[in-house]
Amino acid sequence: MAKRKIFKPEEIITKLREAEVLLSQGSSVAQASRQIGVTSHTYYRWRKMYGGMKVDQAKRLKELEKENARLKKLVADQALDMAILRDVAQGKF
Repeated sequence: MAKRKIFKPEEIITKLREAEVLLSQGSSVAQASRQIGVTSHTYYRWRKMYGGMKVDQAKRLKELEKENARLKKLVADQALDMAILRDVAQGKF
């Protein structure tokens, strides 16, 4: 089995644009997706996620997702610290 390549958002948007050109020229989705090197399922998933986006918007989306993950981790750590302090204050250690 071949190793899967993980595409960056910029590459995905470029490939989606290539697929749109192929589709406008009369290719089927299966042919267009095969020509850009992905399955039709991947094409539809990418189109759902990145359809209509520009490259700078995709970069901003990835930055926001990364920042969101960092903030969620921070909140989880803080909640854990609060629970530990609550247990210590009640004498449950």
